[in-house]
Amino acid sequence: MTTTLVIGGGIGGLTAAHELAEDGVDVTVLEANGRFGGKARSMPVDDDPSALHGEHGFRFFPAFYRHVVEMMARIPDGSGTVADNLVETEATLLASTTEADRIAETRTPDSIRGWLEALRPAFADDLPSRDVRFLLERLAYLLTSCEKRRTEELDDVTWWEFTDAENRSPAFRDRLTSTTQSLVALRPQAASARTMGTIYLQLLFGQLDPTRPTERVLNAPTNEAWIDPWLRHLENLGVDLRPNTAARSISFDGRRIDGVELVDGTTLSADEYVLAVPVDVAPKFVTPDLARAAPELGRIERLETAWMNGIQFYLSVDLALSPGHQVYTDSPWALTSISQRQFWTECDVDERGPEEVAGVLSVVASDWNTPGILFDTPARSCTREEIAREIWAQLKAHLRVAEPRLTDDVLVDWHLDPAIVETDDGVENRSPLLINTVGSLCNRPPADVAIENLTLAGDYVRTNTDLASMESAAEAGRRAADAICRRHGIPSTARIWDLEEPLVFEPFKRQDRLRYRLGLAHPAEVTQTLRSVTNRIGGRR
Repeated sequence: MTTTLVIGGGIGGLTAAHELAEDGVDVTVLEANGRFGGKARSMPVDDDPSALHGEHGFRFFPAFYRHVVEMMARIPDGSGTVADNLVETEATLLASTTEADRIAETRTPDSIRGWLEALRPAFADDLPSRDVRFLLERLAYLLTSCEKRRTEELDDVTWWEFTDAENRSPAFRDRLTSTTQSLVALRPQAASARTMGTIYLQLLFGQLDPTRPTERVLNAPTNEAWIDPWLRHLENLGVDLRPNTAARSISFDGRRIDGVELVDGTTLSADEYVLAVPVDVAPKFVTPDLARAAPELGRIERLETAWMNGIQFYLSVDLALSPGHQVYTDSPWALTSISQRQFWTECDVDERGPEEVAGVLSVVASDWNTPGILFDTPARSCTREEIAREIWAQLKAHLRVAEPRLTDDVLVDWHLDPAIVETDDGVENRSPLLINTVGSLCNRPPADVAIENLTLAGDYVRTNTDLASMESAAEAGRRAADAICRRHGIPSTARIWDLEEPLVFEPFKRQDRLRYRLGLAHPAEVTQTLRSVTNRIGGRR
């Protein structure tokens, strides 16, 4: 039987283990921490398993997440599967300190009027009509571009440049920044047009697809609703799960990997190895010899990371807010949140932690470099206590009309992601997030690298999803498992989905493939160039 050693028990590593085990491969998973699940895991606030849970950040499953959701549907949980623990949201609250709050529906529209209402927050509201038209033109440009143009041209252009943000209205720039940064810790000034445009379109198509829920969340803390049942299933499949087992290095004989050394000095060996550690950890395993044999491994260290971490506020009231997420549009730390109790139907909050806790507000901060409103200091330079107080202050500034009121007397306790560790100069983040910056695609390795018995499984691997996410990690894990099965002549069951775009644009993409081969610009680029020149001459910009 083929043996495989998976280094890292996050979503990528567990997915690879799941696929391989189902295909008859003997799998061992090494996890440096005491809990599997990587950035997706939840953790009890204290040593009591029944205590309140904290998380790295809340979970979010948009419609285009196919790999991770299909995997959930294959994990037994009670009389059903883990996929049954996904709950559809209904609306997102867009809260502002200076304007009236807005509600964006997330349910799939069932009428033409509903479709128009669903599209309004994305394109209209406070945006000038010229900006809306321009954004639609830019999206059409993306949808009619061939894959090579997207990869070789649009990956080298920022979303900010592509959408001409400097010459648009302040409302347009604010919307562009809050949308991208709150979702994936990305600044539009740095993110590529290829990545941000693609994900923007996927989110939009997901809302208009009547066959799939637009957006879902879990009905309990992540480990209870997903990770723990998954681990039980993997063990039933014969996977050897080893928590608190950190790898120090991998040994390379010039042609193949021949062992993994653990921090305790033990050496383990297998036929195949899957490196499934985070992007900031992976370079530590890449020796000069490995980088020479597989140059794509040496480029991982060029990838950039940002901070996107969560804090849970435990309240004496159930602050329902909207039946979905909240986006705090002008919060300096780019906050988003979700009030969990309305969705946690399988988790009795009343039985967890202090008896006065009645609600859980899970918040994610995506900007750690901008000064706040309470301490006038970036989050990176604050203590953990100051971070909690600053986020609480920003929430109160936005939720002025929430009922019940968000006041200091309703705050029982809080739990900040333990990856945020205090130092003499503020805090450091031991679990940063990959960001897809301009030109970074060439630095992202494939799952199947040029080492005959090594594969990669992480959200930094080049995938169709092209975004640091559970979905990308799950896709990478499938690609790693598929590569291993192919090497050993094992029929692979790991399915890979392409991102879907309307077929009506295919003829335009075929035409653009010909234009690109001939060295011609995209028609929309020519039109935009002429329009920009005309506007500048006329002084209208």
